[in-house]
Amino acid sequence: MSGEESTFVVEGFARAHAKRPFVCGNAVLDRYWRERAHQDMRRDVATVFTLLDKTTEAIAGYYTLSAASAALANLPTETQGVLPSYPQVPVVLLGRLAVATIYQHRGLGAVLVYDAASRVRRSGVGCFALVTDPIDGDAQAFYVHLGFQMIEGAQGR
Repeated sequence: MSGEESTFVVEGFARAHAKRPFVCGNAVLDRYWRERAHQDMRRDVATVFTLLDKTTEAIAGYYTLSAASAALANLPTETQGVLPSYPQVPVVLLGRLAVATIYQHRGLGAVLVYDAASRVRRSGVGCFALVTDPIDGDAQAFYVHLGFQMIEGAQGR
């Protein structure tokens, strides 16, 4: 991270993070932070990563990663040809991603996606792709802008 982003650090979720307020303007994502993030971590359903403003110690954003699979039949034909013919292929789900209202429009969402992709790559766990299930049309446009491809027949929210 360079410039403004250098005042931020991505950390694994800690119980102390849960006590800090977080508002991104999307009720579902705000509620997830307040009510579910810690539970998902404790139950090993998702791993939560926080973007911490080192200057103020505020939570500037967060994202989650989970193990998942994608149906081979839902992938583009040219992609199917280079993969084993298993019914499902391993992927990592970027399940939730949010940036606090006061930090929006600074490119921090893209920083979080980059961090997630880098983390998955470094993990050493085999997976075909990093996938997401956008919460709404704005989120879908954001991911497409970053190079994600829409998969026909994929199940959404």
